Amino acid sequence: MVLGKLFGRNKVKAISYEESKLLANDKNPKVRAKLAANPHAKPEVLYYLTEDKSSDVRKVVAKNENTPYQANNILAQDENDEVRSELARKICRLLPSLSGDEAGQVREQTIETLELLAADQLPAVRAIVSEALKESLEAPKHIILSLAKDAEEIVASPVLEYSPLLSEADLLEIIASGVATGSLPAIARRKNLAEDVTDAVAATLEVPAVAALLANKSARVREETLDQLISQAEGIETLHEPLVMRVDLSIRAMKRIAGFVASSLVDKLVEKNNLSKEVEKELKKQVKGKIDEANDLDLAESKEQEKKAEKLWSAGRLNEESLQEAVDKRQLDFVHMALCLMSGISVGKVRAILKSRNGKVVTALCWKAKLSMRMAIKMQKEIAHVSPRELVNARDGVEYPFSDKDMDWQLSFFADE
Repeated sequence: MVLGKLFGRNKVKAISYEESKLLANDKNPKVRAKLAANPHAKPEVLYYLTEDKSSDVRKVVAKNENTPYQANNILAQDENDEVRSELARKICRLLPSLSGDEAGQVREQTIETLELLAADQLPAVRAIVSEALKESLEAPKHIILSLAKDAEEIVASPVLEYSPLLSEADLLEIIASGVATGSLPAIARRKNLAEDVTDAVAATLEVPAVAALLANKSARVREETLDQLISQAEGIETLHEPLVMRVDLSIRAMKRIAGFVASSLVDKLVEKNNLSKEVEKELKKQVKGKIDEANDLDLAESKEQEKKAEKLWSAGRLNEESLQEAVDKRQLDFVHMALCLMSGISVGKVRAILKSRNGKVVTALCWKAKLSMRMAIKMQKEIAHVSPRELVNARDGVEYPFSDKDMDWQLSFFADE
């Protein structure tokens, strides 16, 4: 048969039920697909075509806005990923128009299909739903929450960043229960982020999320939270520029920041805040003093801390208690040397391990140093800044969770710095 004669070259014509039956059983899948695309096709015909052996035909049925909801539910469980993806796009496109009393039943039926798609086994399908509904006010709240709690970043991030349906309480609960790996920055980027949520993001110590939070000009950050972020940023260079670019820095905060960022960033700090000549001079003097004195002072302090660790080791008094005191005081050179002496691993390799932010290898280092698992957790959090999702926790509350062989294997990947 010639398709042009059947359907017309320039417009789609209504066709009878008898014609539809013939076309639905045509051997040519292109004919069946053309029928499936016809907006005048009977609902029962479209339902019949959901079982078509050609996925191309089923894709067209999924795209047709007149396909009945029973057929949509079948297509939502289709074996072909593209069929389900096409259906997801259509359902999300239709949802905003389904309002008012007379559309109530259709909306309920559409939501039933949407629930199936939001729980699809393929992340790409769920991501289509998330992206389409991320700014929707009409989307069902329970579906938005399901997407926000999804384990895949591509699914969770769109609604976490944009959905107006997520309340402050929702966001706090999601952060507390564990957000998808890589999705915390999406929350940090939300417009007009409330102080309690910024506190929760900052408390995770996840560098990408903290960087996004600092770069978010509309996020409301308490002064004490900002003080904590400044303390954290000192040893993490990727946070320096976002911190400098904050619009709500006090003079006291600027002075603290000038004490550890590069001179070029201090210039930005001065220029951005239109500071007085006196303050500018003080900040730049602080930078000059840092450059002139830092090397000698740091070297002297470093040597002093290392010698203290070596002296305690020689006296048999270098133990977990003295190491914990150094961790609490952030005496990093003491910590590095102590771990070197206690584990038999070189200082360079110890530094590389702690910089890796890898919870497993930091845990292995502490095991090698014969420290408790409790200390290994503290070392992960406070020295290595391991993200909460990557944190290695104890087995049975107190035991190391890996075998000796696994520990040695983890350490074998690190060469001296």
